[in-house]
Amino acid sequence: MHQGRKLVVAALMAALLLAARAASATPAEEKAKDEVLRRLDVAAVNFHSTSADFEFDAVETDPIPDKDVQKGTVYYERKGNSFQMAAHIHELNGKIASKVYSYTSGVFNLYEKLTNQVTRFSKVSQYESYLMLGFGASGKDLEQKWEIKYLGSEVIDGVKTEKLEMVAKDAAVRKNIPKVTIWLDTERAVSLKQIFEEGPGQYRVCFYFNFKTNQPLPYDAFKLDTDKQTQYVNR
Repeated sequence: MHQGRKLVVAALMAALLLAARAASATPAEEKAKDEVLRRLDVAAVNFHSTSADFEFDAVETDPIPDKDVQKGTVYYERKGNSFQMAAHIHELNGKIASKVYSYTSGVFNLYEKLTNQVTRFSKVSQYESYLMLGFGASGKDLEQKWEIKYLGSEVIDGVKTEKLEMVAKDAAVRKNIPKVTIWLDTERAVSLKQIFEEGPGQYRVCFYFNFKTNQPLPYDAFKLDTDKQTQYVNR
């Protein structure tokens, strides 16, 4: 399918989801959702940092089935209203890789060691709620940015999680990410699983495990291993 047509279809699907959600939630579901979000409010107050191992599976079913699997370690830190994160990728499709995605001071960076290049994306502030999704965000934070539907409880790796279906209120975010489903541990304000629908025939599944919450992070958690030869590209 042509990329432009994909975006139009994705936007229409997101609009339909928003309308359907408003009409379908029962009072009991709304009450359960509110209880989950209020528990997140409490947990978020005590959230300062976390690290976890991850697996990101990027899946494409159309036009040609394909799958990329990335593994590594992710770091999150919140200090007041300040938020930063980094994902260190160590493996891509079973082969050694070395990439770092970081978000600090409102700038999103991609560092690729193989080419010794940093790509900076400066106009991504509206995506901060997506980057921090399920890691230290309070229920109020989520409600400000997302339309939320409660889908019940589910046990993952022995941990009871609360499953939420979310559609971004920001049309720019919704165009690229029509819907997100997350499985939250509301005691620690962390997410054990996420599914990002990225338009027709494309989605990404994220798994997080081996959490270390509110423990000191490595000194280089958010540092890019650059040198004098590093090339910088601004986008």
